[in-house]
Amino acid sequence: MNSLRILGTRGIPAAHGGFETFAEHLACFLVQRGWRVTVYCQEIGNGSVYESEWRGVRRVHLPVAVSGPAATVVFDWRATCHAAQQREPCLTLGYNTAVFCALLRLAKVPNIINMDGIEWRRAKWGLIARAWLWLNELAGAKFGNHLVADHPEIAKHLAQIVSAAKITVIPYGADRLQAVPMGPVQGLGLEPGRYLTLVARPEPENTVLEAVQGFSARPRDYKLVVLGAYVPENAYHQAVKAAASPEVMFLGAIYDKPLVQALRFHCAGYVHGHRVGGTNPSLVEALGAGNAVIAHDNAFNRWVAGDAAIYFDDAASAAEAFDALLGDTARVESMRAAALCRHENVFTWPTVLLAYENLFFQHFGLSPIRAPSTVA
Repeated sequence: MNSLRILGTRGIPAAHGGFETFAEHLACFLVQRGWRVTVYCQEIGNGSVYESEWRGVRRVHLPVAVSGPAATVVFDWRATCHAAQQREPCLTLGYNTAVFCALLRLAKVPNIINMDGIEWRRAKWGLIARAWLWLNELAGAKFGNHLVADHPEIAKHLAQIVSAAKITVIPYGADRLQAVPMGPVQGLGLEPGRYLTLVARPEPENTVLEAVQGFSARPRDYKLVVLGAYVPENAYHQAVKAAASPEVMFLGAIYDKPLVQALRFHCAGYVHGHRVGGTNPSLVEALGAGNAVIAHDNAFNRWVAGDAAIYFDDAASAAEAFDALLGDTARVESMRAAALCRHENVFTWPTVLLAYENLFFQHFGLSPIRAPSTVA
């Protein structure tokens, strides 16, 4: 039986972010196709390592007594030590603790690393954190047997460190949303088709302030629904809220998947200000929802969204983008169609997951063990 161990996430089922969602999809996909898959799961507190099974996926639970960022470091160390002893092929998601992958290399355990975005460039990190991430990016590039870049620009960046032959581009995936109930949206007092969504951590690199300023430049007769945790002690958070017109709604951080899907599906458009990273999961999910997109103008977003987006780079151009989109029904429908086409051609889960399986066959020296099953 072909086997794989997945490291680098907090575990499945997904409850935290993009990598956990991807790990859940990949693990279940491979199990359906006859693989034995093990996912490492982070637990809080003391106790012994224990195992469980979820939808045919074996889970190894590792309790960690410390909290905060240190908990992730301790968990990754313990998971890597455990995987090194088992000697089964590994997929490591992210490079934040890639120095630990030296253990897998020493144990001659094949390990493919998804190198995520260029984390050390993010403005939120201090000097020490940036140095740590930069060193780990180098370590991941060197210690991984093969690297996955989720965007061509990430592949170009990595090719400055290692040979391009060591890199394969496989983007993130998302579900196609269809026939999503209106109830959750109406329950928030929103009218379907009369609002836009913005889903992002409130950080300067996500251009939230410029987007809010551009939207608030004049009355819109639309709502801008902003998701994310805004706290009083954060100056940037307060600057965003101070710039907002009465038509901007701050709903806080929402992790209820059906509600987020409803907000995406029934909006007039999606606002994506991310400037750093590769294929951002939130943007791919917007394409899968058939959203017209207003996005920050950079190489990452342009490759992902293509003609499904209007692009901006500051508050003034954001205001122009809102002017161009809102009220132009024909343009909205054209951009919706472009979004669904782009999603269908590149970002469906079956396309992404089959690419990963083929990569495993190629670099782990494995072969299919049975005819492919239908993927839901």
